[in-house]
Amino acid sequence: MENAFNNQSPRKRSRKKYLLVVLMPVLTGAFVGTGSYTFMYANGASYLSNDPNACANCHVMNDHLSAWQKSSHHAVATCNDCHAPHGSLAGKYFVKAVNGWNHSLAFTTGNFPDEMRITDFNRSVTEGACRHCHSELTGSMHATVTATEEISCLHCHDQVGHLE
Repeated sequence: MENAFNNQSPRKRSRKKYLLVVLMPVLTGAFVGTGSYTFMYANGASYLSNDPNACANCHVMNDHLSAWQKSSHHAVATCNDCHAPHGSLAGKYFVKAVNGWNHSLAFTTGNFPDEMRITDFNRSVTEGACRHCHSELTGSMHATVTATEEISCLHCHDQVGHLE
């Protein structure tokens, strides 16, 4: 069984091959070039670090950085300590990639609220960080809302880290 490509004249096949040979590198170059420019313009490499100032590359995070600098956690924890999972680097960079994508999309389109709110996904990551760092205290605590749902640390300590 012959496909439609083989039924075309040699000249038409040659034109399509030429388009693929020329168009694909041009499109790839445009994509890589635009992505590289955006990454450089947004100081993308700084987000791979553990520097809290990287979080304030975007002006909407300045208040959060300022509040963290005044908090008791300032001396013992950086942004990644609370907002990235402990354990494997893969988990940490997965969360950073998800957040980087969501933040860049929101800030590029302008589609974000004036007052930043934590997502359920990031709330669970932060909850895990609280329980990791304070395991001696929280290991014996099992306060529950229902028989299967524990009370979140952030239920009582929602100001910790930024507004305490």
